This record gives sequence, structure tokens and C-alpha cells, in this order.
Amino acid sequence: MATSPPPRAPREAASKAAPAAHAPALLPDFCSLPMTLGVVLYGELLAILLALASSSPLAGFWARLGPLSLLVLGIVMLGASLLCILRIPLRRMPGPAAVVTALAVIVASAVAVAFMCTILVPWAEAAGLFPDDGARGLLIRAGLISAIVGALMLRYLYLHQQWRSQVEAVANARLKTLQARIRPHFLFNSMNTIASLTQTDPRLAEEVVEDLADLFRASLATDADRTTLAEELALSRRYLNIEAQRLGERLRVIWDLEDLPGDAAVPPLILQPLVENAVYHGIQPSSQPGVIRIVGRYRRGAVSLSIRNTLPRSADAARRHRGNGMALQNVSQRMEAMFPGTARVTRSLVDGDYLVRLVFPYPWRQS
Repeated sequence: MATSPPPRAPREAASKAAPAAHAPALLPDFCSLPMTLGVVLYGELLAILLALASSSPLAGFWARLGPLSLLVLGIVMLGASLLCILRIPLRRMPGPAAVVTALAVIVASAVAVAFMCTILVPWAEAAGLFPDDGARGLLIRAGLISAIVGALMLRYLYLHQQWRSQVEAVANARLKTLQARIRPHFLFNSMNTIASLTQTDPRLAEEVVEDLADLFRASLATDADRTTLAEELALSRRYLNIEAQRLGERLRVIWDLEDLPGDAAVPPLILQPLVENAVYHGIQPSSQPGVIRIVGRYRRGAVSLSIRNTLPRSADAARRHRGNGMALQNVSQRMEAMFPGTARVTRSLVDGDYLVRLVFPYPWRQS
């Protein structure tokens, strides 16, 4: 484990434009494994519901459930496959047109699978598995039921997207607040540090000024909803470099980063507020030297970052430690908005140290 920061990233990286924002899609990614499993589960539940709603005796439930399950799962899997194939054209359409097209695909899939059943399973009608009005009735019922169920599903997805948009709006509003409130005492302390260094080490003073400029440039940037992991790490290094000049031997930073994908997309200002909390609540209130450990790993398609800091032992400092919640809540909301259901932000106490851990997928494709 190294006890000094890795080589500093070029300053051009900090000012490089972040990837462009993408408008959220109304329809989910039907190519994803979680969506596929969800489609299979809800399809089977629909088959059970249809079997229970039949007017036939309950004793024949299992005999009806098997063919119904095959029929319904065939419909939902064909529909999901077509929506997966058409995902790019659907995302290019206006919202209402995409919804109507998706509903048409679902209905067409139901009718096609039902029609194939009438051809491939001719004995099913004689066995009483079709409605009393025969194959024609089966086609009409399949189309109408799929239209109703598909419309309900798309309505649910719309409401879910509205909820996600609201969560993102709240998270972005808190980000603007976070961007607007770099603590005044940090600025004043930094300026005092720079003023002192101009007398003893002008070259180091110039470096701290550049770090401070980069930090404020990132804090005031409002034109992007994401940045890269490399830029976030570079920003955290600059912040810690400024604080190291002020706190001196009271602050020790240990970097332990291995094989991290620098181009991984993350929300802006994800790491710096957590590092700032580590300094403000863990190192600054303590009269003893403190340590901040920043550990990063990339394993099994996921990036794991942890920020661990020692804590002061006095009761007053422990009360101040409670202030960590606001930044952590903001980070959690923005990570969930960008990586729905796949990112984790946790905090814990480990051997008396405070530990925050972020885990998110890479590579990642916005659904």
C-alpha cells in the first residue's frame, strides 16, 4: 500500500468537458437481464391469474396452467425480444409514438404466438384448451388481453419514469446547493495558506492556487450531469493537497488504487464532498494526527471505492461527526439516479474509523 498520492493527473483533464447528458428513456432496456427475469416472472403470474379466472372446475387447474404458461411466456418473450431489437429506433421516437409502437409490438406478438399455437398444436382445440369459440376466439382474446395488460405495463413504466425524474430533479437541486456552498472557511483558510506560502515557497503557493482554481471550476460547473472517475479522483487529490498544506503533519493521506477504469462515468462531485467530510469531521477537530485512506478496486464488472478516516476521540468532536449525513444522502441519491438498483453507498464504523464505500457497475449502459 502506497503512502503517497499517485502522480497527479494533467490539469487539462480537470477542465475537459464531461460527456453530454442524455434524456431519460420512457421505455426500459428490455435487453437487460433484470428486465428479462421480470418479464418471465410477471408472465407466469399472469398465466396463473388466467388459469384461476377460468370457469372450468378447480380440479383441472394444473392441466390448464401448463398450456397457458407456455402461451403467455411465448408472448412475453417474443414481445420483449422485439422491443430489445427495436430499442434504438424506439428511443429516437417521440414519447407518445414510442409508447404506441411498443403497445403494437406487444399485441402483434400475442396474436402471432396464439396463431402459431393453432397451427403447431392442432389437438389443443379438441382437448378443450382453446375457448369455446375456437381458434378465432383465442386470437381475439389474446389480442385484447395483451392490449390491456400491455397498456397497464406501459402506464406503470411511465409512472416509474416520472418518479425517477423527480428523484433526479431533487438530487440535482441538492447538487446545485452543494456546488454553491464550498465552505467559506475553507476558502479563507486556503487563501491564508497561500499567503503564507508566498513568503516561504512561491512555487508551492502557485501550485495551491492552481489546485484551488480547479476545485472551484468543478464546483461551479453546471452544464453536465456526469463526469469521469479519473476527473473525480484528480479533483479529490487537489482538494487534499490544499488541506495538506494547511494541516501539515496532522493529515496523512494513503492512496491505494488498482486497475480503476478512469473513463467510468459517475455523477459530478461524488468523491470530493466525502473527502471533505473526512477532513472536516475526522481530521480537523482532532488534536492528534489523522489518516485518510482512499482505496479503489475494479472486480467482476464493478468499481469499489472506499474513503476511511480516523475520528477524534472527544465527545464534542463526536457530536460534530453527525453532520456527515447530508453529503452522504446527496451522494446516495445521485448514484441511485444514475445507476438505478445497481449502485450501493454504505457507511460504517471499522475499528473506530469512519468508512464510506461506493460500488457501481462498469461498463455501464444507461437504460
